[in-house]
Amino acid sequence: MRPLSKKLTSIERSQTMMLFARAKKMRAEGIDVVSLTAGEPDFATPQIIKDAAIKAIQDNFTKYTANQGIPELLKAVADKFRRDNNLRFEPSQILVSCGAKHSLYNALQAVCNRGDEVIIPAPYWVSYPEMTKLVDAVPIIVKTSAANQFKITAPQLKKAITRKTKAMIFCSPSNPTGAVYTKDEITAIAKVVKASGIFFISDEIYEKVLYDSLSHFSIGSLDEVRDQVITVNGVSKAYSMTGWRIGFLGARKEITDAAEKVQSQITSNANAIAQKAAYAALSNNLDGEVNTMVREFDRRRQFLVSEFQKMKGLEFIYPRGAFYIFANVKAFLNKSVNGAIIKTADDLCEHLLTKHLVAAVPGSGFGAKDWVRLSYACSMADLEKAAGRLQRALGELQ
Repeated sequence: MRPLSKKLTSIERSQTMMLFARAKKMRAEGIDVVSLTAGEPDFATPQIIKDAAIKAIQDNFTKYTANQGIPELLKAVADKFRRDNNLRFEPSQILVSCGAKHSLYNALQAVCNRGDEVIIPAPYWVSYPEMTKLVDAVPIIVKTSAANQFKITAPQLKKAITRKTKAMIFCSPSNPTGAVYTKDEITAIAKVVKASGIFFISDEIYEKVLYDSLSHFSIGSLDEVRDQVITVNGVSKAYSMTGWRIGFLGARKEITDAAEKVQSQITSNANAIAQKAAYAALSNNLDGEVNTMVREFDRRRQFLVSEFQKMKGLEFIYPRGAFYIFANVKAFLNKSVNGAIIKTADDLCEHLLTKHLVAAVPGSGFGAKDWVRLSYACSMADLEKAAGRLQRALGELQ
């Protein structure tokens, strides 16, 4: 038998998806696991969106669509970008894909050649480095500081850029830290991007999940870098549509055309029914539903922050957006419990899952080995249960 792809020997599986699946399997077996793994809102998809999907089925809108997306959705995305982000795209500059993850991959395929470097600030979303490897580019990881909420600075970016740098991947609000970049911070980064000529892939999937009266700022709205920016977004987080798998990107026409060419050979169009549902999400005023969801996330955020502050030795980044708390667990490592030594955050997450029935994601998958990501996109009842279990578990390791 011939060997498998050598490339895949360097690719890691998504830790978030593995642990999410493992926790789900345990729950199916009747084990009372609380899963704080996936970035998946526990709210129902708004009814108007579900109705649009049902109507699409009843109207037999179940065939192939244009690879780029249905015309009304392309226009709705362009309108959304203009309305929410001050981004000026024509529908021809939009590509609808099978989730924002797919959009990111299409963008990397469109701009990268073998050996190109892609700058990725750490901590990062688990898939950024692996996607970069899959397109035969080289991830350049830039370590950031917890003292600055793990936000990359303009001087750090400038120092990391070489002749081989092709692009940077950026996420605000951040997964996994919940940090939010200010307009001034983004503007300073934009000056470096402009001077270097690199592409800038801006992942803005959490733009509507913000707290403390913060507002989102899109780097692509700055005229000086507009043509270098690829803006990625989708409907998964804002409208609780994770399983519908609709994401989209907006970029300079030649970039969108290249990404569309990639998609035409890999998946073809995104799901036709889900496109109709996404059109309903973007073309109706659902601010009320979104705001209700964000207020509830804020309530959960404040609860977890309060509980974590009671846990001696546990440090964390105060989240200003998204729905994650990123916690430093170094104080609990190299400790013994029931004869076993907890050496790493991975060991700790295994201990939490098997002994205390709380599923969390170790920071090793995010480029931060002594940290753990916990999602509060689950119910308050689950969070209350998890907080008690975490208090007991960490108390054993003090």
